[in-house]
Order: sequence, then C-alpha cells, then structure tokens
Amino acid sequence: MRKKIVAGNWKMNMGLKEGIALFSEISELVKAEVKGDQGVIVCPPFIHISSLVQSLTVNDKLAVGAQNCHQSDSGAFTGEVSASMLSSAGAAYVIIGHSERRLYFSESNETLAQKLDAVLKNNLIPIFCIGETLEQRNDGSYFDVIKSQLAEAAFHLNEADFSKLVIAYEPVWAIGTGLTASPEQAQEIHAYIRKLVAEKYNSNLANDLTILYGGSCNPKNASELFAQPDIDGGLIGGASLKARDFVDIIKALDR
Repeated sequence: MRKKIVAGNWKMNMGLKEGIALFSEISELVKAEVKGDQGVIVCPPFIHISSLVQSLTVNDKLAVGAQNCHQSDSGAFTGEVSASMLSSAGAAYVIIGHSERRLYFSESNETLAQKLDAVLKNNLIPIFCIGETLEQRNDGSYFDVIKSQLAEAAFHLNEADFSKLVIAYEPVWAIGTGLTASPEQAQEIHAYIRKLVAEKYNSNLANDLTILYGGSCNPKNASELFAQPDIDGGLIGGASLKARDFVDIIKALDR
C-alpha cells in the first residue's frame, strides 16, 4: 500500500513568530478534521525547524522537513546547512531538486545525486523533485527530461535506498503561475515515472513508490488530481501558507 502524503513547502516565507502560529493552526485543524492516515509534512525555512519539531506531540500526524541541504556533512561552506544538522534539529524529510533550486542556484543532476546520498546517509527521507519547463513541454521533450533527471540523479541508488524516496513531479510551467497540469497530464507523467522505476528496479518497488504532484495544487483542484490512480498526494507551495486551504487539500486526499 502506497503512503499518501501532502507536503507543504513554505519557501522563503514566514518569520519565526508567524511560522509557529501557522504551524499551530495547521496542527489543530489536522487533529480536528483529518480522519485518514495520510502523512502531513511541513517544510519551513531553516530557522523554524527546531521550534516546530519541539511543538510536535506524540500523537501528531505532522512531520517537519527542510527545503534543501548541502551535499557535504560539514566544512567551509558559508551559509549552508548539512543533512546531519537537519537530522540533529529533528527534521524527518528534505526536499531535494526543487525547480527553483535547479533554476536559481544551478543545481545539476550530479549535485542532486550527491545530495540524495547525504540525505539517505543521515536517515532522512528525500522528497526528490523532477519536472519539465514550458519550453520542454511544448517541444515534446518532457519524457526525455523526466527520464534523464531520474537516471542521472537517482538511479545510482540501490533498490533499498531508492525505495526510501518520495518523488514529486512538478511541471515547472505550473509553479507559481496559476497554471495547473490537467489531471490527465499529471497522471500521464506519474504513470511514466512508475514505468521507469519498474524498468530500472522492479514492479513491486514501482507500485509502492509514493509520487506527489506539485504545481499550483489548491483546494478546488486537489480532489480531481488526487483521484488519478498514480497520484499519491501533493507538494503544495502557496496554498500551504494558509492553514484552511492546506488542510482542505489534505482532506481531499482521503475522498
């Protein structure tokens, strides 16, 4: 049975006080309204992680993740944070390869392979992002793009390590634009990802793999997206900054 997950990516938003308040509001709404067993992850800026982890209770459905990490455990990398540091702060997940990291910080598939290794070495769960740009979607190369992103950054992993990944398909053209891949477009890529994993490893691993959709998912379109057979939840950006919207998306995963 595949794990169903909704993960919120706060990006570079929320001061510490505001972030703690938002997390508390999300936590209370989840406790009161979410009846399913779907996982709920909040990935705030680094400064929030320790405080949010400390606010978790034993029966809390929530987990805390980070939005990025460096590929080295330590060293002279001013301004960076390592996976071992995130682990020490109580984070459970790390987003790796988000399209904004690829675009603005020129992260290559080779670098992302090293980051995946570092995250797994420190017993954290990577949320590994892949997806095509609008140009790649329009010129028909998006299948090749998805294949190369997986092959060059993640297919070096052995079966046991790869099985620990959560994959997030994020059509870059639908992030922060208000555009959304149709349920059919998203399903096509999710099924293709599962096919590639089955060919590289085996069908059991592919069938058990959690694949999230990321790209302007909101309370209005979440149910239709999550109804697709190969979509196991969402990586949510802007809507995760509003507790009501975020929890409504979480609830859509249980319908």
